[in-house]
Amino acid sequence: MRSFDPVSLRLFVAVCEEGNIAAAAQREAIVPSAISKRLAQMESEAGVRLFERGRRGVTVTAAGEALWRYARESLQMLDRIKSELGAFAQGVQGQVRVFGSKSALAQFLPNDIGRFAKIYRDVRVSMEEREIWEVVRGVEEGRADIGVCWDAVDFRDLTVFPYHRDHLAVVVPEGHPLANRDAVAFIETLDYEHVDILARSILQQRQRSAAGAAGKQLIHRIQVSTVDAAYRIVAAGLAVAIVPGEEARAVQQALGLTVVPLTDSWACRQFVISIRNRGLSLPASLLVEKLRVAAAAGNTD
Repeated sequence: MRSFDPVSLRLFVAVCEEGNIAAAAQREAIVPSAISKRLAQMESEAGVRLFERGRRGVTVTAAGEALWRYARESLQMLDRIKSELGAFAQGVQGQVRVFGSKSALAQFLPNDIGRFAKIYRDVRVSMEEREIWEVVRGVEEGRADIGVCWDAVDFRDLTVFPYHRDHLAVVVPEGHPLANRDAVAFIETLDYEHVDILARSILQQRQRSAAGAAGKQLIHRIQVSTVDAAYRIVAAGLAVAIVPGEEARAVQQALGLTVVPLTDSWACRQFVISIRNRGLSLPASLLVEKLRVAAAAGNTD
């Protein structure tokens, strides 16, 4: 089918995901009329309606759902071909794309991938930081071979393997009333103003839920966009912050902080490795295996 070229399929997938031609056009940097023309050509050639048009957008038909599935698989394969051929052209024997959440990249993922890179020197590994939902979507869409993040989201049809765990803690300045405690419950931190770390939205949702269940309110005094900024705010004595304890201990001495583990069950986070159910390249398969071995051995240094 001539109309079902890669560009048309990519635009078709964008419309399916956005549910709106105008939104898809903005996402793909193309005028809406061009997308509408391509969709009309695809429907004409296929002989079936792929969308039901409405005032508020489009709804994918049963035929459209079938094409959506095959289109995504085809585009993933084309992206993989382009990526791997480009790597060979540069004399590299393989390439693996990894999307990781902020906590995974700040703690254990770089060291584990570093060990892999020393063994497989002809494999290029790219790591990109993404929000948790972007990690899952990136793997689903084939933009990443491997995803590593907290298991607090729905992984849908992806295959997941246990990775490292971390434990959340409250970070306070030296001399703070909680600084001499071996551990505290999250509810005990609600008597103090917190730093709102905007980039960690899912973690913030968990905290608000826990505060609501206890009949208390989580009070944010200052909003920051990075964990490093949060540490500085805490060091200045302006607020406390909930962060991964392992991550905070790396800077506590330099900044004069005290890291106190939380006793709540939700404070222990399980990270996972996510992949698609098929089509994993040999280099990616080798990296997944090394990450699983590192996790089993407790390699978090």
